[in-house]
Amino acid sequence: MLLMKTALTIAGSDPTGGAGLQADLKVFKSFGIHGLSVVAALTAQNTEGVSSIVPVDKGFFIEQIDVLLRDMKPEALKTGMLFNSWTADVISDRAKQYSLKNLVVDPVTVSSSGVPLVEQDTLEAIKELLFPIARVITPNIYEASVLTGMNIENVGDMEEAAGRLKEMGTEVVVVTGGHLEEVKSQKSKVGSERDGETLDLIYDGTKFYRLIGERFEGEYHGTGCAFSAAIAASLAIGHSPLESARTAKEFMNNVIKKAYHPGKGMGILNL
Repeated sequence: MLLMKTALTIAGSDPTGGAGLQADLKVFKSFGIHGLSVVAALTAQNTEGVSSIVPVDKGFFIEQIDVLLRDMKPEALKTGMLFNSWTADVISDRAKQYSLKNLVVDPVTVSSSGVPLVEQDTLEAIKELLFPIARVITPNIYEASVLTGMNIENVGDMEEAAGRLKEMGTEVVVVTGGHLEEVKSQKSKVGSERDGETLDLIYDGTKFYRLIGERFEGEYHGTGCAFSAAIAASLAIGHSPLESARTAKEFMNNVIKKAYHPGKGMGILNL
C-alpha cells in the first residue's frame, strides 16, 4: 500500500486558482503531499481584484472539519483567509481535540487589491486562539503592523515586530518583507529583470535569521498563500521550521520566476 503524507488547508476559495485553497493544494502537490481542504469562505474575484465574499455557514464549516478529521489526520495544516472570528475558535478546539500538529497561520487581512478579507475582531481571535498553538506564523509587513500596532519602516522595525509577535505564543515567526521600501530600494546585483531584493525575517525567540530572495517586476497573485502552504508542506515532511522557511523561500523564487499572465491583472504563480 502506498503511503502519502497529508496536509490540510483551511482557507477561502479563489476562482482564479491563483490564491486561497486552490493554490495551497497545488503547492502541497508540488511537495509530494496529498492536500486536504476545508472552505472557510467563497469569493468572487479575478486577477484584478476581489468583488465579494460569502462566508460559509458555521454549522457546515464545523461539519467539514469533523467529517474529514474523523477519517484522516494531516501531518500539517495551515490557515489562510478566515473571514469570521468564530472560525479561529473552531480550529483551535479541533486542533486540540484531534491532536493536530504543525499549524501554520497566515493571518490574512486584506487582498492584494486592498479589499478587507476579515470581519471585525477576526484578527484578535486569531492572535488569542491560534498564535499560541501555531508552529509558524507568516504575516507580511502590513499584517505585522496591524497585529502589533507598529509602523514598520525598516529591518529594525521588522525585528521588533517579530519579537512582539513571538510573545503572542507561536513557536516561530516569519515576517515577509516583500513590501518593505528599504529592501525594495536596494540595487540588484544579478540580472536586469530583478528589481532589488526581498527580505523575510525569521525569529525563534533566540535568534534572527534573514532570508534574502530575488525581486521581480510586477505584481503576483497568492504569494502569501503559496509561501505559508510551502512551509506547511515542508513541516509535514518532517523538516524544522527554519529549514521549512528556507525551503519555502527557494520554492517561491522559482514559481515567481516562471509566473504567467492568463488574466488582465496580477501574474499567476507557476505552482
